[in-house]
Amino acid sequence: MSSHHHAVQRTRRRPLSALRHALTSEAGGGLVLMGSAALALAVANSPLAETYFAALKTYLGPLSLLHWINDALMAVFFLLVGLEIKREVLDGRLRTWPDRVLPGLAALGGMATPALVYAAVNWNSPGTLRGWAIPAATDIAFALGVLALLGPRVPVSLKIFLTALAIIDDLGAVLIIALFYTAELSLPMLGGAGVTLAILYGLNRAGVARLWPYLGLGVVLWMFVLASGIHATIAGVLLALIIPLRLSAGKPDDPTSPLHVLEHAVQPWSAYLILPVFGFANAGVSLAGITPRMLLDPVTLGVALGLFVGKQVGVFGFVLAAVRLGLAQRPAHAGWWQVYGVSLLCGVGFTMSLFIGLLAFAKTPELEAETKVGVLVGSLACMVAGALVLRLAPARPAPR
Repeated sequence: MSSHHHAVQRTRRRPLSALRHALTSEAGGGLVLMGSAALALAVANSPLAETYFAALKTYLGPLSLLHWINDALMAVFFLLVGLEIKREVLDGRLRTWPDRVLPGLAALGGMATPALVYAAVNWNSPGTLRGWAIPAATDIAFALGVLALLGPRVPVSLKIFLTALAIIDDLGAVLIIALFYTAELSLPMLGGAGVTLAILYGLNRAGVARLWPYLGLGVVLWMFVLASGIHATIAGVLLALIIPLRLSAGKPDDPTSPLHVLEHAVQPWSAYLILPVFGFANAGVSLAGITPRMLLDPVTLGVALGLFVGKQVGVFGFVLAAVRLGLAQRPAHAGWWQVYGVSLLCGVGFTMSLFIGLLAFAKTPELEAETKVGVLVGSLACMVAGALVLRLAPARPAPR
């Protein structure tokens, strides 16, 4: 019993166990994701390239393989994103306003500044301006993967700050996708989605704790949303918001709560299968036609500069301002150089940036290719620079 008591005591002082679990599995998943992206680039520039691109275009039933990955598999990833947002806001690290201020402002700066940088570069080409949101996203798995490689040099408070920032950033990306990257709407299908949501809400209110009814209706909801014109992945987030969460003040990570059960079940699948498959399917870009001149094309340059310059200026600038103005405190045991290093890592925008790029330029393959090159160049620059700064940053010893 005493060990259990100590575990509960530790939980109050240290990050929640669900968060610790997420940090370790997302960090490991980030390393797998790096490998899958590198493999995709290698395959796309090898004799297998033709087979790779043809396979992605192959239709399996109503959708191509690429669409099954980006619309169906990624809906499960968005379900996890929604579950994390809901849990952190109601029962976790974003439960109180003081907890939300620093990551909230950092996420705001980290979304607005890259979008402005991209818009400034693309101001004279209206056709590419719709990609403004591509560099606004942060890839938590990649960023935590880099932190994992650095080991204990980075204080836990910064890992929690980065996770909270990325969760708020994901919420922003979900809203952007729903509001700005929606095709023609089908009212009957939207009506069907609305009715399904109402039934799901009824299950929640009736106190149904079993997950199967929610997941079964979740598939129906996904089908309606897919046909409605709103991006199908939004169904994952909507379903997450309905999954019941049992609050428990003394022990924030109640293992019997339906939301926790589902989150723990989905997490490893997302980290070690869904995201690597997405990375492998979408990072493959043929470098054959890429010239140094292409790096100066508005889309490539806008995305790369948005991620590398916009993110660090936005995140670090807003954190600095918030602390100087007395709105929030700097993460515990973290020096300014370490905060700056993490701000650089926020510019790793791989998964969400590629995802928004596919939505923004769905009908123009050459702009899609430019987006991929911009995302890869910008993200790689942020990973290398962020890792260097964090490795060289003077560590602040945590009090014993």
